[in-house]
Amino acid sequence: MGAVCCTPDELDFGKEVELAHFYLLRVIGKGAFGKVRIVQHRKTEREYALKYISKSRCIEQKATHNILSERKLLERIEHPLIVNMRYAFQDEEHLFLALDLMAGGSMRFLLDRYTSIKEIQVRFYIADLICALEYLHQRRIAHRDIKPDNILLDANGHAHLSDFNIATQFYPNKLQRFSRAGSLAYMSPEIVGKQGYTTFVDWWSLGVTMFELLFGKRPFTGKSSEQVTEAILNGKVTFPDNVSEVISQNCMDVLQGLLTKTPLDRYGCGPNGIDKLKNHAWFQGIDWQAMIQKTAIPPFKPNTNESNFDAVHELEELLLEEVPLRPHKKIVKTNSRQRQWMDEKFLPFDYTKTKNIKNHNNDDDDHPHHDMTTSTRSLTPFTSSTSLTPTLLTTTLSGTTDDTMLSTPPTTTTATLDGSATGNRLLRRMGNALDQYEQSKYKAQGYVLTPNGDEDDDDDFTTLSDAGKKL
Repeated sequence: MGAVCCTPDELDFGKEVELAHFYLLRVIGKGAFGKVRIVQHRKTEREYALKYISKSRCIEQKATHNILSERKLLERIEHPLIVNMRYAFQDEEHLFLALDLMAGGSMRFLLDRYTSIKEIQVRFYIADLICALEYLHQRRIAHRDIKPDNILLDANGHAHLSDFNIATQFYPNKLQRFSRAGSLAYMSPEIVGKQGYTTFVDWWSLGVTMFELLFGKRPFTGKSSEQVTEAILNGKVTFPDNVSEVISQNCMDVLQGLLTKTPLDRYGCGPNGIDKLKNHAWFQGIDWQAMIQKTAIPPFKPNTNESNFDAVHELEELLLEEVPLRPHKKIVKTNSRQRQWMDEKFLPFDYTKTKNIKNHNNDDDDHPHHDMTTSTRSLTPFTSSTSLTPTLLTTTLSGTTDDTMLSTPPTTTTATLDGSATGNRLLRRMGNALDQYEQSKYKAQGYVLTPNGDEDDDDDFTTLSDAGKKL
């Protein structure tokens, strides 16, 4: 059976966006409560990363608040070094977010291949992320989950911040948060110590991520969550014995500055903290405006002729998926108040019809190009007369060869073991085991969702429309 129901000529692209507007291509990721796959818009032929979440699983895992908060926040932001939302829609079974496609894969995938990354590369990635964090923090937004898994490379090698499902925004009447959210190994002392915190927590997480990229391990570890917590609160940063052979003294100083336990003394924090960090000797020669405009040349360019995604996700989709993703009818009435709340609050979004976002054209990455007048209107970056043009590294990614981009509707493949019912049952059991493994992996990382009361807004399932209250 085909993966789509209609031909492009039969679809009305002027109406609200829906799953049938896209060709469904390969699966490239799986998270705590959703999957990500490449899709191609059937009219524009642009490719996106489609994040889709089962409504029933979302409710079961008590992740409804996080998904709705992410959808709401992504509509407010737009930056060249953030994985931006392009479309949002839903059907009877799923919630969908179509995001910028990052063809270079995640920093976690890069680490898994090379164990550690050269200092010249890490410097470039950290500079990219500083620009993204500057934009977010100017809007009083804290990401709260910066880690290699949530840093994605585009086709040219620029790093982008992704996954905002536990991000939070601060308001004049609530300048701090006290809830515990994020991944334990990357949480700041303020969060694990249950103190009030602000956007300063992101600079700590950036420091932990930087350490892991350089040395292939995290600075604060333990055999249990209690030991990790103790290390974060009271442990000292210990560098490898050969640290002087691996990184420069300026690089070490930035690491120590970011991993300072007192927030006001931490690099990037306090009055003019970001400007001071950008003017650090380690970043000498970086043209910050060129970083934002993505005209600075990355020291590493991913090989997009090969796969930069874990092939396990695609194999699982082929062999273990019981019900393939396909278009379903629109939302139906439900007697569940939480389901009704979800249906009402997850509003559709189409960036081509949003007045506040400029038109986007294809660039070399095969994903929408950002208009800099809009994206950087409130940024005042440090400008250097010398653009960063480091020597390109010769290392390239290798892996499973990617399929040629499809321009016709792909078909869904169903795998069986010689038609055997026993084989099918075995596949289903394997699928359930893999799914349980994914959930246990996030629990083992100390991943904590945002508590429902974390935000000061009306997004709770007691605020239904009049129609919803009658159900």
